[in-house]
Amino acid sequence: MGFEFELTSGSPQQLSKPLCVVSPEFVSPNPIHMLSGKKLLALSDGNFGVTDVNGNLMFKLKGKLLSVHGKRLLVDGAGNRILTLQKRLTSAHKRWQCFRGDSTNPRDHVFSAKQVNRTQFKTSLDVFLASNRNQDVADFTVKGNWFEKRCTVYVGETTTVIAEINKKQNAQFMAFGVDNYTITVYPSVDYVFVVALIAILNEINDDKDDDDEK
Repeated sequence: MGFEFELTSGSPQQLSKPLCVVSPEFVSPNPIHMLSGKKLLALSDGNFGVTDVNGNLMFKLKGKLLSVHGKRLLVDGAGNRILTLQKRLTSAHKRWQCFRGDSTNPRDHVFSAKQVNRTQFKTSLDVFLASNRNQDVADFTVKGNWFEKRCTVYVGETTTVIAEINKKQNAQFMAFGVDNYTITVYPSVDYVFVVALIAILNEINDDKDDDDEK
């Protein structure tokens, strides 16, 4: 396992040190709440966008026009290039690699994610940091049901939760549309890392929809 940390005693949601995967600028001492979904896609020029709870665009995935070799570019609301997501076309499993900026150079490799389960009602991703060369044990896992927009991001195979995706409907979020879902990133967790994982889940789901239509 490439990343280790301890929980602060008596507080299961508070990490003893920040979980920084991409950059310290994306780590907050407070929970981060974001939104994504169909009605929010009008804010992006790709097929995936994330806003804050007030509807301000935070990140978007510039996708299909940059899809040579399965590449997607994650940018912030100002258009700054944050991460490149690249699909491994030769992999037996659906596997994506993530790099810093618009690079695909191995020295800029951040993490890779492998789909473990392909059923409609179960979602499972194993995530390996670049430092985890053997990939015997996943550094993070994503489990849940993407079809219902209910997924949880865990540290490895533990029960330690660092982020959650839920299709919640309350007074605060109803104005953004019934098809939208909330993303909650726990304190001291790199939230752009979580956004990248959700973008990959979205891409995998789009690929599955394309396969079903063939």
